[in-house]
Amino acid sequence: MPGTYDDVAPLRPVRATGEAGGVDTVESATRTAVPITVVEPERVARGGIVVLHESREFPPQLLELMRSLAFEGWIVVAPHLFDRIADDDVHDVFGEELFGDFDAGFDWLTGRGVFPDTIGVLGFDTAGTAAFLVAATRPIGAAVSVAAPGITDPLPGQDAALVAVAPRLQAPWLGLFGADDPATPPTAVDQLRDATARADVASLTITYPGLSHRVDRPDPDDDAATEIRVDSQTRIYDWFDSNLR
Repeated sequence: MPGTYDDVAPLRPVRATGEAGGVDTVESATRTAVPITVVEPERVARGGIVVLHESREFPPQLLELMRSLAFEGWIVVAPHLFDRIADDDVHDVFGEELFGDFDAGFDWLTGRGVFPDTIGVLGFDTAGTAAFLVAATRPIGAAVSVAAPGITDPLPGQDAALVAVAPRLQAPWLGLFGADDPATPPTAVDQLRDATARADVASLTITYPGLSHRVDRPDPDDDAATEIRVDSQTRIYDWFDSNLR
């Protein structure tokens, strides 16, 4: 079994423009690091993947996926996104702090000798939206979004809808959606598919008929849903395998 452990990743200093002559100054902040869960492969790592998840806990399905990615040779780093949010009733994370958490995981990997073009990002729900935007703004190797909302109408804290950002993608992107998910209706997903096709990098948008939300959370008694889970995970593995080189 790959090794699993907890660590902390330092956050980058927040910069603000100073009043005197426009000189940059470092803003004071209470958070200087983010807790992370790491899963390392038994062999020499071929790269790294930052996992952005939308739950306060690490459910068994997520840990299983992280271990499977590590088995494929990746160092997997999952920032604890809700560490900064005390309100247990908050179930979505977005905004600049989420991107700061990604950057911390990215820096943790590069600090261990992982090259930026062999680092990918995998995000779920609103964090899947963030993974898309990371692919448009960060020097990474590949990105995967699972059930990413904010396609035609920006989420709170999201500067622009994904369809507006899509032509600026810098990293190959894979999107996995349920055709019956009200947060990502098929017409919006079709618009996103067309918009990402205008980018200078590879993209692939997959829609699963009959799926109401997440491809990684099927009904265990539904054989068709289980097939979707297997297909989607295979696509995730293949996407990183093909693009993180």
